[in-house]
Amino acid sequence: MPRIHPSAIVEDGAELHETVSVGPCSIIERGAVVGEGCVIDSNVRIYGFARLGRFNRVCHGATLGSEPQDLTYTPGKGKPLVIGDHNHFKEGVNISHGIKEAHGTVIGDHNYLMTYSHVGHDCIVGDHNIFANTATLAGHVTVEHHCFLSGHTATHQFCRIGAYAMIAGVTGVPRDVPPYVLADGHRAEIVGLNVVGMRRNGFSQQQRTAIKRAYRIIYKSGLRTADAVQRLRDEEPADEVERICAFVEGSKRGLIDHR
Repeated sequence: MPRIHPSAIVEDGAELHETVSVGPCSIIERGAVVGEGCVIDSNVRIYGFARLGRFNRVCHGATLGSEPQDLTYTPGKGKPLVIGDHNHFKEGVNISHGIKEAHGTVIGDHNYLMTYSHVGHDCIVGDHNIFANTATLAGHVTVEHHCFLSGHTATHQFCRIGAYAMIAGVTGVPRDVPPYVLADGHRAEIVGLNVVGMRRNGFSQQQRTAIKRAYRIIYKSGLRTADAVQRLRDEEPADEVERICAFVEGSKRGLIDHR
């Protein structure tokens, strides 16, 4: 049986694995699913649209699957919030359920969201990402894998943040941030590569050099973007470079500038 504090409320129709623990004054609504080994601290609210995988930690005051902050939303007609395994949600984290996309809002595995960070409706967050305090995603944002969003960052709706990117603190992200870069500024600009992040994840000097050359060609060669991508595919067949090319081709809002 789940360990549920006497002051907690678990509505009929909520599904809790027998290994789940629920702290004081928390509320888990009808329809919510909480998987094996999850720890729900005090004053947490898990709404009926939420589906949690295994071994997630949800700290005091977090709200998962809450009503989206969208004036077009019709209550009760949402899409799910689907959360994977081994995520850690610190105090006051807020994640909205989806409203328009069939996949809803999606959080992958092994993410760490610090105090008061927010993920808007219909976002997709991959694996092994870190959101520092109050990092904020508007709706429909995609964050790939191994990204670091520093404190007080704000990302515009429909933007994408590529794998292994790092966003500096107090940065606004108005357009897509390509993979592997370090972005900074009131309106985000590329100021270099996320070298520390790549080293920590085992990227060789050869791989980092290929990534650096790829961005030099995209931003500094004077070629049209499509021509720069084709040149990279012809000259640099590495997997890391192909990730960059695919990201650039898939951009709908355009890429941030290079300082």
